[in-house]
Amino acid sequence: MEFADYVAQRRPALMRFATVLTCRTWLADDIVSDVLGRAFEQWDRISAMAEPHAYVRRMIVNDYLSWRRRLFRTAPRAEVEDHAAEVGDGADERAERDAMIRRLARLPRRQRTAVVLRYYAGLPDAEIAAQLGCGQTTVRSQIARALAALRIDLSASPRAYQETR
Repeated sequence: MEFADYVAQRRPALMRFATVLTCRTWLADDIVSDVLGRAFEQWDRISAMAEPHAYVRRMIVNDYLSWRRRLFRTAPRAEVEDHAAEVGDGADERAERDAMIRRLARLPRRQRTAVVLRYYAGLPDAEIAAQLGCGQTTVRSQIARALAALRIDLSASPRAYQETR
């Protein structure tokens, strides 16, 4: 498969994956662009693999995790209020998706990555463990902790959940 064909077919899916992973569309666009730029340079090797899309998705996960580490080391730390204006279009599913992305954004990055790989990308524990570089039991515990945190979040603020619906 030619690189241009791959990008035409898979870029929208990669953007959705990165957006759910990062919870920020601008960051997802940056990561996907950077990853596709690096993938272009190595496309002969990547396209010869059995699963080139899985490899590119792994590149996105690695770039996201390393971006977070770089940002944490270099960014000044201060309490800043989030003034993100919500634009409602009246669609219930969009409001639910936005609420879920906000809840996902509160999770630690490894837990969020594990949840996104499991429930968004539909990967089994073994593949998630391979992508995160940890054991399958660690993947299961990360997902269990994340789901527990999401349940606590929902039960702790039922009014906030109803307002987002």
